Amino acid sequence: MRPAHCGITPEGWPCIGLTGFSALVFAALGWWPLALVFLALCWFSMHFFRDPERVTPRGEGLAISPADGKIIRIEEKNDPFSGEKRLCISIFMNVFSVHVNRAPVAGTVEDIRYFPGAFVNAAFDKAATDNERCAYSLRDADGKLWSMVQIAGLVARRIVCRTDVGDALERGQRYGMIRFGSRVDLYLPEGYVAAAQLGQQVFAGQCVVARAKQS
Repeated sequence: MRPAHCGITPEGWPCIGLTGFSALVFAALGWWPLALVFLALCWFSMHFFRDPERVTPRGEGLAISPADGKIIRIEEKNDPFSGEKRLCISIFMNVFSVHVNRAPVAGTVEDIRYFPGAFVNAAFDKAATDNERCAYSLRDADGKLWSMVQIAGLVARRIVCRTDVGDALERGQRYGMIRFGSRVDLYLPEGYVAAAQLGQQVFAGQCVVARAKQS
């Protein structure tokens, strides 16, 4: 087994480089208060943009969490692609969470839709329809459709999409991220039930959040 390590997502290097360079410049000038401020910002950037390796569970009929954070809702909602009522698991990420998102199951990306919008608190229910967001439709090997929605939050100002329509994703593979606090909604296909609880802390690519019903 490959040991886990903590890397940095590519989107983080400009921010880390800028804050780190600024801290060095102010230190060289003897402006220590500003140097310490930018050193703290550099540390925060490294912490925010961390991208650790995860050990993804194996097995049939399992769906893992697409995001790190706290499960704030498990309820039926209208799927953003079909409009059908589906069980939806909402995961809220605060600024201290890992913000890299991962595929819950192996499958092919069939559709990606971007929706411009507002930036209200992502924990609010109306964020699912009012906020800036990016929705992905993923078809698994059994032909079932999964929907994942990245929702920008109060502080988040950029949704990063790293995949295209037609791409094949493995379970636990990275497909994007959201900067500075946000939420991910996972819509389950028929035949799957939630395997996590309201209020539970979950980790992307590692924690099982849904499983197929027992026949």
